[in-house]
Amino acid sequence: MKITFLGGGNMAIALVGGLIQRGFEPHNLGVIEILPEARARLGEQFSINIYEAATAEALQCDVLVLAVKPQQMRAALASLPAGDNKPLIVSIAAGLLVDDLARWMGGYRRIVRAMPNTPALIGAGMTGLYADPSVEAADKDRAEAILGAVGETAWVNSEQLIDSVTAISGSGPAYVFLFLEAMQEAARELGLSAETARTLAIQTVIGSAQLAEQSTDPVSVLRERVTSKGGTTEAALKKKAEMGVKEGLIAGMHAAAERSRELGIELGRD
Repeated sequence: MKITFLGGGNMAIALVGGLIQRGFEPHNLGVIEILPEARARLGEQFSINIYEAATAEALQCDVLVLAVKPQQMRAALASLPAGDNKPLIVSIAAGLLVDDLARWMGGYRRIVRAMPNTPALIGAGMTGLYADPSVEAADKDRAEAILGAVGETAWVNSEQLIDSVTAISGSGPAYVFLFLEAMQEAARELGLSAETARTLAIQTVIGSAQLAEQSTDPVSVLRERVTSKGGTTEAALKKKAEMGVKEGLIAGMHAAAERSRELGIELGRD
C-alpha cells in the first residue's frame, strides 16, 4: 500500500512515524508539503518521499490522506491534477462533510472521514472513522490500518456521529487537561508543592484510566468502591454535585457536538 499525505502538519508527521514503527516501508510513504522549512524538517526525520507540489507522481498512491487545514481544503483539492489514478481518500480535516469533499472532487466519493485526537501525537490516540457507503471493506481496512498506527480506532455508521466522536474523544483531551489543572491547583492550595501536585494529579488520572480499561465493572461501580459512606470521597462528590460538575461536563459535550455540526455546514459553504 502506497500512502501520500497532502500536508505535513503534526498529525501527518505522527501518522508517518507510527506507520514506519509498524513496519511500513518508508519508500511507500510520501508527503506533499509546500513550505520549504516543513519539507526540510520532514527530510531530517524520515527517509520518505517528499514533494513540494501535488504532482502526478505524488498522487500515484493507493491512499491519499487529506491533512491540510479545513479552511484550506477546497483550494488544495482544486489544485490536484486530473489523472487516471483514483486513490482512497482519508480526510483528517475536522468538520468537512463527505458531500462537500466529494463536490470539490467532481463527485468522487471513495472517502473515509477520520477524527483523531491529540494523544495520537504520542501514539496513544483515539480515532473515530466513518466511510461513505460506496467505500468497500478493503478500503475501510486500509483506513483503519493508517489511523491505527497512532492509537485505537472505532467506526461509526452515520456521518452525524462523527460530531459525537468530536465531542467525546476529539475535544476530550481538553476536558482531561482541565481536570488535571483543577487537581493541581487544589493541591497547591492545600499546601503541596507544584512538582508533587503535578505527579499526584497525572498519575491518579493514568492509574484510574488503566483500572477502568482493565476492569469488567462499569465506571460507576468503580466510583462507588472508592466512596465510603461519610468519608472524604463522599464529601468531595457531594460538593461537586452541588455545583453541577457532572451536568456541566455532559452539557459541554453536547455543546461541542452542536458546534461540530455547525462548523461542518460553515466550512462546506461555496
